[in-house]
Amino acid sequence: MSARARSGSVFTRIDKWTVFLYAALVFLGWINIYAAVYSEEHKSIMDTSQQYGKQMIWIFTSGVLILAILLSDVRLYHNISYPVYGATLLLLVLVLIIGKEIGGNKSWIQLGSFSLQPSEFAKFGTALAMSKYLSTLQVDVREWRYRWWPIVIMGLPMLLILAQPDTGSALVFVSFMLVLYREGLPGMYLFLAFLSALVAILSLVFPPIYVIGAIIVTGGLAYWTLRNQKRITLTLIGLVFYSSVVAYGTSFMFNNVLQTHQRDRISVLLGLKDDPMGVGYHTQQSLIAIGSGGLSGKGFLEGTQTKLNYVPEQSTDYIFCTVGEEWGFVGSSITVLLFLGLLGRLTFLAERQKSNFARIYGYSVVGILFIHFAVNIAMTLGLAPVIGIPLPFFSYGGSSLWGFTTLLFIFIRLDANRWDEL
Repeated sequence: MSARARSGSVFTRIDKWTVFLYAALVFLGWINIYAAVYSEEHKSIMDTSQQYGKQMIWIFTSGVLILAILLSDVRLYHNISYPVYGATLLLLVLVLIIGKEIGGNKSWIQLGSFSLQPSEFAKFGTALAMSKYLSTLQVDVREWRYRWWPIVIMGLPMLLILAQPDTGSALVFVSFMLVLYREGLPGMYLFLAFLSALVAILSLVFPPIYVIGAIIVTGGLAYWTLRNQKRITLTLIGLVFYSSVVAYGTSFMFNNVLQTHQRDRISVLLGLKDDPMGVGYHTQQSLIAIGSGGLSGKGFLEGTQTKLNYVPEQSTDYIFCTVGEEWGFVGSSITVLLFLGLLGRLTFLAERQKSNFARIYGYSVVGILFIHFAVNIAMTLGLAPVIGIPLPFFSYGGSSLWGFTTLLFIFIRLDANRWDEL
C-alpha cells in the first residue's frame, strides 16, 4: 500500500470484502429471524415486541459500536487487553451471583428489559489477553515454561462458564488451541486432542474395559514392530497409559458428572438410545425442516415447520433450519459459502499482519467463528449433540450480535494499520 493510502482515512483502509461478508450475514440473519417468528398480527419490521424488531435495534446499535471501534486509536486494544479480560472475568463471576436462570443456565444479567450474556463478551476479552501475552518479547510456546499462562488465560473463563452451567459457550474456548498451534505449539498436542476424542467416543459406545484392552493390544503390537527403537517404545507406553486414563475418565465423567439431559443428548447422538419425542425431538424436527426444503426451498414465509413452531429455538440455535426449509439446498449452500468466505478472508488478513499482536488476534477471531459455525451447523444436522451455541451474526440475540461484531471489527481496525508494530 502506498504512503498516501496509509495516511488516508481509516474508512479507506479497512478491508471491504470482510465488511461486505459481515453485512451480508447480518442481513440474511435478520431476514430468517423475521421468517422464523413471523405472524399476521405483527408485520412491521420495527415492531419491538417481536424478535425481529429487537434484532433490528441491535443491528443499528452494532453500527454505533462499529463506528466507535473504527474511529479509535489502533494502539488502544493492545493497551487495554488485560483490563478488558479482567472485566469480562468479573462479569462471569457476577452472573453466578445475581444472574437470571434461563433454560437451566445461569448465564444472564438482567438490566431492565434487556438481558446481558457475559460469556459472549468474554470471547473477545480472552482473545485480546491471549494476543498480548503471546506477542510479548521472548514468549515462545514451543518451550514448556511459556505454555502455562495461555492455558490459564483460556481456562479461567471456561471454568466460570461451565459453572453456569453452559457447556456450549465453554467449548468455544478450545478454539484457542488452534491459535497456539499457529504460534508454534507442537503438533503432538493436536494429535493428543484427536486421540482423546476418539478414545472418549469409543469408551461411551463400548464398555471401558474393552476399550482399554484394545488399547493395550494395539500398543503391544506396535511395540513388537518397533521394539528396537527405544524412544518410540517409551512414547508408545505413554500413549497407552494416557489413552487408558482417558477411557476410564470419560466413563466416570459421563456417569457421575454430566447432568441427565446431557447424557441423554450424547446417547441419542451416538445411537445408544432412541428418543424422538424427548431429547431427540430437536434434532428430528430440524432434519425434517431442512429436508423438506428440497433444492430451492418452499419460499420466503412459506415454511410449514417454521410456521407451526415444530422446531424449538428456531430463531436462535436452530436458525439454520429456517434457511434450509425456506431457501432449500441453494440458500443453505450460499449461507455456508458466505461463512467459509469470511473465515478464508480473515485467515488471509491475519497472515499479512506485521504486528504479532494483530496476527494472533486475527487467528483468535478465525478460531472462535469457526467453532461456532461448525458446531451450530453440525448440531442442526444431527452430527453434534444439542449444546445451544448461536450461529455468528445470524442467530437472534443482542449480546451475541454485539459480541461478535466487537470481536470482528477490532480485528478490522487492527488490519487497517497492518504495517504498524503495536
